Amino acid sequence: MPVVISQLTIDAHDPDAQARWWAGVLGWQLVEDPNPDDDEVEISPSGQWEPACWLFLRVPETKTIKNRLHVDLRPADGSSQDAELERLLAAGATRVDIGQGDVPWHVLADPEGNEFCLLKNTPAVLRELIAQESAG
Repeated sequence: MPVVISQLTIDAHDPDAQARWWAGVLGWQLVEDPNPDDDEVEISPSGQWEPACWLFLRVPETKTIKNRLHVDLRPADGSSQDAELERLLAAGATRVDIGQGDVPWHVLADPEGNEFCLLKNTPAVLRELIAQESAG
């Protein structure tokens, strides 16, 4: 039997600020914690713990090199890459050049410098798979 992903843990200098920033970007919520801890803050789509939540964990050091793992985001249906780029930059993301050259996506960084990519709209084939999965 395979293992189950519990959460994605992200090192952060300020876990609360990072969690709130990403929750705003993703439209997620902070997970209600009966024993709040300033050293870790979790977010999920529902605001409740669920598999693959994101946990922001306080670490003493700041980020110094390119991420080994990053998030790829796509605009939701009804939005566009340009609109989402504008929204992310207004929220505090910054453009990053990691040597990507001329590509159809944007490489950005969150307020603590963690890189992520903003891709083009979701391809029709992927939209169809998502719709089938949602329909059950």
